[in-house]
Amino acid sequence: MIVLDHIVKVFNKGKVNETTALADVSLQINKGEFVVMIGSNGSGKTTLLNIIEGAQKTSGGRVFINNNDVTGLPEHKRSKWIARVFQNPYNGTASELSVLDNFRLAALRTGSRKLTIGINGSFQETVTEKIATLGMGLENKIHLPMGGFSGGQRQALTLLMCTMDHVDILLLDEPTAALDPKSAAVVLRLTEQLIKEYSLTALFITHNLKDALQYGNRLIQMQEGKIMRDLNAAEKAKLALPDMYEWFG
Repeated sequence: MIVLDHIVKVFNKGKVNETTALADVSLQINKGEFVVMIGSNGSGKTTLLNIIEGAQKTSGGRVFINNNDVTGLPEHKRSKWIARVFQNPYNGTASELSVLDNFRLAALRTGSRKLTIGINGSFQETVTEKIATLGMGLENKIHLPMGGFSGGQRQALTLLMCTMDHVDILLLDEPTAALDPKSAAVVLRLTEQLIKEYSLTALFITHNLKDALQYGNRLIQMQEGKIMRDLNAAEKAKLALPDMYEWFG
């Protein structure tokens, strides 16, 4: 569960270019919710994800994860709960390392960081089986450098890596924005599948209103650093695309 309590984020405070990215935002996301967040550029969406992840500090308010006050915790100390997929498919993985090496790093990412996790036969078999579920034919290419794969392939592999060790929260910052439509559809289907399979709490930012309507069980619209609309599953089911277009004038 994620709780944001009166979050404020101000950039360049006291300067002529001072900007309020988040203006007293309070939000609770319950375990297992798949929340889709939309809003125009500069509305505060990515800043909100950064605050949850710990990549940026708040200017005010508190952040709770699973009833733990994590407001002062840096990003690496929150990684035992949180995994993130970025807009750029080349972020979040090491291009020069093999797919198998990337999966090993992912397995070491969360709290325990056991040095006993090595690339043995059992681990390689687990990775191969996971990748085979994608149906992309990548299971026989685990020794190739990650940098040799397409953006869609890397995003799909990154999503699988998020589940190599236990996490509770999946943050998705426009993960399909740089992908072609076919690859984007594959990544979104995989996202939905993994959220259900691992009972993840997910927050998905997108500018694609069709995707926002199709995926998730809760819809939030942000504007000028504030939450303008917060629709539950029943309310979201009554929406049509023209309704959403009107929100943006």
